[in-house]
Amino acid sequence: MRRLLGLAIIAGFSFTSFAADTKSTDQATDNQSKKQEKKKNKKKDPDEIGNRDVAKGANFYSLEKEIALGKQLAQDVERQSKVIDDPIVAEYVNRVGQNIVRNSDAKVPFTIKVVEDESINAFALPGGFFFVNTGLILRADNEAELAGVMAHEIAHVAARHGTRQATKAELANYMTIPLIFMGGWAGYGIQQAAGFLVPMSLLKFSRSYESEADMLGLQYMYKTGYDPGSFVDFFEKIQALEKKKHGAVAELFSSHPMTDDRIQAAQKNIQDNLEARPEYVVNTSEFNAVKARLGVIENRRKVDDKDPNKPQLRKKPGSGSDDKDSKGDEDERPTLKRR
Repeated sequence: MRRLLGLAIIAGFSFTSFAADTKSTDQATDNQSKKQEKKKNKKKDPDEIGNRDVAKGANFYSLEKEIALGKQLAQDVERQSKVIDDPIVAEYVNRVGQNIVRNSDAKVPFTIKVVEDESINAFALPGGFFFVNTGLILRADNEAELAGVMAHEIAHVAARHGTRQATKAELANYMTIPLIFMGGWAGYGIQQAAGFLVPMSLLKFSRSYESEADMLGLQYMYKTGYDPGSFVDFFEKIQALEKKKHGAVAELFSSHPMTDDRIQAAQKNIQDNLEARPEYVVNTSEFNAVKARLGVIENRRKVDDKDPNKPQLRKKPGSGSDDKDSKGDEDERPTLKRR
């Protein structure tokens, strides 16, 4: 009896060990297959960033021509919109962006500026001219969320989606259209900031370009040290905000929404292509300080922007209201005169 019991224990232990070994082997095989797949497709491998050409495809525009085009469009943007010239805000946003650029596949230098616009948005022009809306900074909860949006835009430029799409669609006559965060050729988004008129039919990027920008953007922020999960968090926030308050997000998002499929695709990219790290950068005290500073600047500007030419009611001294512009004594109070 004891012998049979001992054999049963041994058999049970052996079965458990076999199951554990099988599970471990399956996991190792799965990891190995993922690595092999990434090696076959360099675009999925963050270790290949900088050593690959993510902009392959027909393109009538040389890099020099693309930069010249972007520069011309950027000048138009700056003439027709308000660029935030506060040195602390401008330097911080530029530094965050340039750090991501250094960890990207971009072949062009970037010029990054902040524009005054309350919509949650950012847009990149061909050739590396990049504008971040104040509304995006104020709506982001942390630096990683801001970095995720910027990484997505940098991916559009790195993959040269703008001029490649223009080449495919033979849109050489419509090259006043910029790129926009999660929206593609976005005349409408920039129209709100710069007054450009672009037909709505030209405002959509192909799904493949948007998916590629999502995938590359996740890699860029991951390599820079940010938590890629923050990109998904921001997607979900935008989706919830648009459902709650339609129109709070750039109008173009209605034709290219933050879909559940897109969120799931981003989550799958993180799981399959980005190995988990012990720690990531999520937020910094500098982001909090800049966000607070920008909030003060925006509030002050709203007060200063009041039209001084509007009709104003000026009351005589002693009429019941203080009038600092009157010649009377500022301390004068209404008095009751009896007959």
